[in-house]
Amino acid sequence: MAEQKKIAFLVADEGIEQIELTDPWQHVEKAGGVPRLLGPKLGTVQGYNHLTPADTFDVDVAFADAVDGDYDALVIPGGVANSDLLRMQPDAVRIVQEHVAAGKPVAAICHGPWLLVEADVVRGKMLTSFPSLKTDIRNAGGSWDDVEVQVCVMNGWTLVTSRNPGDLEDFNRESLKAFGLG
Repeated sequence: MAEQKKIAFLVADEGIEQIELTDPWQHVEKAGGVPRLLGPKLGTVQGYNHLTPADTFDVDVAFADAVDGDYDALVIPGGVANSDLLRMQPDAVRIVQEHVAAGKPVAAICHGPWLLVEADVVRGKMLTSFPSLKTDIRNAGGSWDDVEVQVCVMNGWTLVTSRNPGDLEDFNRESLKAFGLG
């Protein structure tokens, strides 16, 4: 039996756009992958339905204890607060940098690409995101387009990005392909 692919979902303590965590998570599980929730510390994190608090989720691994070699792919859910807090976590930035250096796939939705900008890995990549990030992405050396899903294989690693929860169907399909689960 082949080893199951482990997919790391990177989130902050709060402000996670819940559907951008739970929907890709369920698709990874359904495709036979093993999703793991990584956060700043062990405990729970708070999901949101836009600005309304929703469910809490248990963190499986603290960023400081995460070893990139343990994961086959990364998913970065959005949420304005989640993404802003996430990019201020040095260990989250380290995880992304190590993952990209190893040539492994990353999927980020909505405001999630802010972490990629902070990790300085968007140079030469084509992305989409929530529209308010386009200047940040361009200033970091990436290209931006307003499309449902963008798959970029430049620079030796695959990046899947989408704009918002309305793009989840396309985001999930392309993410699973990039992760070798689709």
